[in-house]
Amino acid sequence: MNPLREVTLDQLRQRTSVKWRHYPPDVLPVWVAEMDVMPAEPVARAITDAVALGDTGYPAGTAYAEALAAFGRERWGWEPAVERTAIVPDVMMGVVEMLRLVSPRDAPVVVNCPVYPPFYQFIRSMGRTVVEAPLGPSWRIDLAALERAFDRAGRGAAYLLCSPHNPTGTVHTADELAAVAALAERHGVRVVVDEIHAPIVATGVRFVPYLSVSGNALSLMSASKAWNLAGLKAALAVAGPEAADDLARLPEEVADGPSHVGVLAHTAAYRHGGAWLDAVLAGLDENRRLLADLLAAELPDVGYAPSEGTYLAWLDCRALGLGDSPAEAFLRHGRVAVNCGIPFGTGGAGFVRVNLATSPEIVTEAVRRMAAGWSKASS
Repeated sequence: MNPLREVTLDQLRQRTSVKWRHYPPDVLPVWVAEMDVMPAEPVARAITDAVALGDTGYPAGTAYAEALAAFGRERWGWEPAVERTAIVPDVMMGVVEMLRLVSPRDAPVVVNCPVYPPFYQFIRSMGRTVVEAPLGPSWRIDLAALERAFDRAGRGAAYLLCSPHNPTGTVHTADELAAVAALAERHGVRVVVDEIHAPIVATGVRFVPYLSVSGNALSLMSASKAWNLAGLKAALAVAGPEAADDLARLPEEVADGPSHVGVLAHTAAYRHGGAWLDAVLAGLDENRRLLADLLAAELPDVGYAPSEGTYLAWLDCRALGLGDSPAEAFLRHGRVAVNCGIPFGTGGAGFVRVNLATSPEIVTEAVRRMAAGWSKASS
């Protein structure tokens, strides 16, 4: 069964998470990266067993890292060394800690825009400067732009790579990542990579872990996106062989931040949730095709290329005449909530991000409302 078809809209509207409570009830939310699914059975069982035992203390042990290693070996032909991992509260807090480990406190951080808005927010909250290296054609890494950004940032800077890329869904190839690693080495830039969407790729697409092409980097991984565990905080920091000493300097108190129940849930997801994930991936393939068909029929001027990874769609709405923030028109006139592209940085104006991790019926209704919103805004 397709997990994306299991929960009705009425049931979803009973949820109290931000996706379903941020906007009034008449708004259809297809924005924040939550999935409209029930938990995978092994994950639900791990949570309920822990509660039944009163096992709600602090996390301990290496089971999470061992489960990720087994998952990586099976799915990607690569596995992290368990002894070079550390539990962190979540991916973005882990990113902050990794940046502190590999670069001076005032060092700039390079990002590929348009990119996940919290990259900007967290980097600036650290007192750091963001240096943008815009993605190139078809939203792939532009090595010339990246080199110019490394030059501006200077030696000792850090590069925060998003892989797979959010919001575009680009899955970087082994050759692209190897070229990035060589460039970073040549310019004295340390790489921290957010790989939270790693398990979510389209059929026929291969995810390549950055640490499989470079040993001098730090990665953040989590089951959060692939199994919808954002409310159960836990992630893993993983070091390449040459970065092991960096990770060893991680403050001990950071490991107290993750949820123990979260660690149990993420462990169960990696170890026993593969079949459920495969069903979700098949459902996402269907939704990508559905969205392409719906847009061709309802909003043919919107640019869309089905993503290679993530469950997000990045839509070019510049031809609709709705200005830099078409999301506002879709919300006001169509009562559908999508992410505005502007907070994603340079290249985001005129774009919106849509969450496809939902039922085909909701995808269909979302496009219908977007088309209605455009029609009303244009009249």
